[in-house]
Amino acid sequence: MFRMTRRAALGAVAGLTLAAGPALAQEEEIVIGASLPLTGVFAFAGVAIESGLNDYITLLNEEGGIDGKPVRLVYEDTGYKVEQSLAVFNKITSSEDVHFYYGDSTGFAKTIGPEIERSGDMVLAGASFATELNDPEIHPHAFITGPDYSEMVEILLEYIAEESPGATVAMINSDTEFGRDPIERTKAKAEELGLDIVLEIVTAPGAVDVSTEVLKLRRSRPDYAIFHGYVLAPLPEFITQAKELGLETQFMGTFWSMDSKQWADVGEAADGYMGVMPYRYYHDTAEDAPMLDKIREMRGVYQHSGYMQGFLSAMLMTEATKRVMASGEELTGDTLKAALNSIQDFDTGGIIGVPISIPGNSVPVGRVYRFDAAAGEMMPVSDWITLGD
Repeated sequence: MFRMTRRAALGAVAGLTLAAGPALAQEEEIVIGASLPLTGVFAFAGVAIESGLNDYITLLNEEGGIDGKPVRLVYEDTGYKVEQSLAVFNKITSSEDVHFYYGDSTGFAKTIGPEIERSGDMVLAGASFATELNDPEIHPHAFITGPDYSEMVEILLEYIAEESPGATVAMINSDTEFGRDPIERTKAKAEELGLDIVLEIVTAPGAVDVSTEVLKLRRSRPDYAIFHGYVLAPLPEFITQAKELGLETQFMGTFWSMDSKQWADVGEAADGYMGVMPYRYYHDTAEDAPMLDKIREMRGVYQHSGYMQGFLSAMLMTEATKRVMASGEELTGDTLKAALNSIQDFDTGGIIGVPISIPGNSVPVGRVYRFDAAAGEMMPVSDWITLGD
């Protein structure tokens, strides 16, 4: 059964004021709360994530919910602003009995983390894949629906080491917390795999002049260059200028720069761009992916990769809830996180192409894809890579 609790005041976290008292949650419902960026610079992802969360919840409710209890997503727009995300969290958790909360950013997750631990009521999931959140000692009630940013790059490095032993690699990172996240782990993993980091480039995010950086690439001529900390710009400009100079460097990226549609809009210059994706793409018609068939029935047009992240987040959050309720235990941060960690060899219906396990705070699985400009789609070039296997 749900605990009918008052949420701890958030004044120490963000100087916010609670309402006079929370409304009691309806015992017959299971509520997932969310701070979602439906406007602002990250709206393209927030809208897709909301659709994915709600679509899985719709499918689940059509099958009877969890032990006969319907699941409901309660969310508000944050504009991708930490202060607004905190205000939304405060509003939702003071009026609803929430045991899973979906956050919109690393900044929000880090800010609200101490409150999550103090309250002990819930598990925090979200759009962030920050390496820092993948530490059960510091964040025992955090959960990442996929590999963290360092694990994403490690998957790429494992692919490179298999395909081109001893290859040279350039690191290209945005000068942001997001961009700097995997740098140290990348260096350590490259050394472990016998790869040579020959160049490190840091740029401002967004549309910037990269001609100087491309000349550095020309001098070092790395076999591979891994982008991290960008969504799209300035990646197309990097790739275009490098090709014009005759470089044969293979460019690669991580989750937020791997959406198929965004590269289709770039066109021919995008041909051959590669990277890591934790999930299958909307267009994948693999026989062992029945959940993608259901998604295409619900959504007749291409869905951004953030949709898959939201969809799988809802699947795993509700799976953990099912397990706790089946055990007869109380729904708390501890019992829900333990239930997540009890997931082994779990079938996602093909969202991820291999059975998954959750050993810590992340799902350390990914696959390398290559963009085919003629087809306008990302195509797999590797098997599924599970770190630690």
